[in-house]
Amino acid sequence: MLTTPRLTLRRWRNSDRAPFRALNADPRVMEYFPSTLTPDESDQAVERIERHFDQHGFTLYAAELSESQAFIGFVGLSIPTFPAPFLPAVEIGWRLAYDFWGRGLATEGARAVVQHAFAALQLPGLVSFTTAANRRSRRVMEKIGMVHDAPADFNHPNLAQDHPLRPHVLYRLAPS
Repeated sequence: MLTTPRLTLRRWRNSDRAPFRALNADPRVMEYFPSTLTPDESDQAVERIERHFDQHGFTLYAAELSESQAFIGFVGLSIPTFPAPFLPAVEIGWRLAYDFWGRGLATEGARAVVQHAFAALQLPGLVSFTTAANRRSRRVMEKIGMVHDAPADFNHPNLAQDHPLRPHVLYRLAPS
């Protein structure tokens, strides 16, 4: 479990599934993904996230507001499974419910995850990526000190050649 002044990042609970389903069904949250997720797809994602922790000792942690203990999304680490020239690597990522955007919560959680990645896990570096148009996520990447590695930008292999979200930008962060 990781804590910040406003967040608790923790393992997932069954009670997180319903708000996670709602988050993944929101077209605003999923604007830069190929589609929203069905309830079953969201539940499968939770199962993958939890298996990832069992296999690697880190994951995309469930994020809750410390004050209310309300689930608001996830912030954490994962190992991408698609083929790309910059892999193997560990990715830092986040996804918050729309009602919690614009408050600095993704940045706050990501900073705690970066600290954990480098101090406790001793990772040699982190990557993050998104579709080129996703300015909000790119801004979080920049706020936590990540640098755009433009020569390593790539076309996401899981998206069709002509898909408008296929071009992705790659950001990197090394321990300081």
